Amino acid sequence: MPIRVVLAEDNYLVREGVRQLIDAQPELQVVAVCSDFDSLLAAVDQHQPDVVLTDIRMPPTGTDEGIRAAEQLRQRHPRIGVVILSQFSEPDYALALLQKGASGRAYLLKERVSDIEQLVTAIREVASGGSVIDPKVIESLVAAKARKPKSPLADLTPREHEVLALMAQGKNNAAIAATLFLTERAVEKHINSIFSKLSLAEEKDTHRRVRAALLYLSEEKG
Repeated sequence: MPIRVVLAEDNYLVREGVRQLIDAQPELQVVAVCSDFDSLLAAVDQHQPDVVLTDIRMPPTGTDEGIRAAEQLRQRHPRIGVVILSQFSEPDYALALLQKGASGRAYLLKERVSDIEQLVTAIREVASGGSVIDPKVIESLVAAKARKPKSPLADLTPREHEVLALMAQGKNNAAIAATLFLTERAVEKHINSIFSKLSLAEEKDTHRRVRAALLYLSEEKG
């Protein structure tokens, strides 16, 4: 049985070129072609393909329709694999695609379409629940991570992290000491160290506790 593919691409020339490439592969079958977000979702509902091959930007907004379609398909048709074709190697797109799981997802740059073997491999992988990320996108992800500012909590010891977590819960020193089986004096030392490492040494204790807790909670949320 061939792998059944729905193709979505708003550029006619690109769409027809990709369709012809796929149709020339005996293990693949294009069951529908679409040019926008709504027609893609309708085609999926009608044809129940194995894989969706979609551009990242299509009408109606020309922004992130491919990513949004992949997210909707994860909810409505979780067995269907999705291959995103994009001319953009920005890591935010790939992260948005993969944030709820990489299974059955691929992100390729459009320049890879000329290498039909890479395209076929990506379609085959997502059809079986695997994932493929373009090497250039991986390079962008690594570079973005290297540019990310260092966390203000990175210098805290494991014990200081525990103390700060309890501070963020609103516990006072006595409660923290009881929870961690420490003396209150030991808790005070840990808290002073936390204040120092977070550069909160010049503020009132109440303000420092609040700001330290906010830093912790903002990082946990992130």
